[in-house]
Amino acid sequence: MKPYKNKINRIRSFALSLIFIGVVIMYFGIFFRKHEIIMLIFMILGLLAIIASTVVYAWIGTLSTRAVQIVCPNCGKATKMLGRVDMCGHCREPLTLDPSLEGKEFDEAYNRPASKKETSEEK
Repeated sequence: MKPYKNKINRIRSFALSLIFIGVVIMYFGIFFRKHEIIMLIFMILGLLAIIASTVVYAWIGTLSTRAVQIVCPNCGKATKMLGRVDMCGHCREPLTLDPSLEGKEFDEAYNRPASKKETSEEK
């Protein structure tokens, strides 16, 4: 299993990869210079990937402004937290604001609505 990262950084990395994917798709269009329609399709698909990246960046920017800003107890740096559990964006320390989850093993499933019911049933 791959290591867990901060949610905001993960979404920003996805948006950045969309930009590179769009440029690569447009680059493949150059190989079809003789067939203008195929080249145009590749260029439009690449442009759509770059526009999708812009939309994702705008969405995570608005989400980031509403995120809870906390100070990591491990490294002492300010980080933004989304959901019930998240990782520090600097040192990957598991963080939670839910007192019922303190001391438990970190699991991303705590952010899903079904797990909220499970933790409340455990009380």
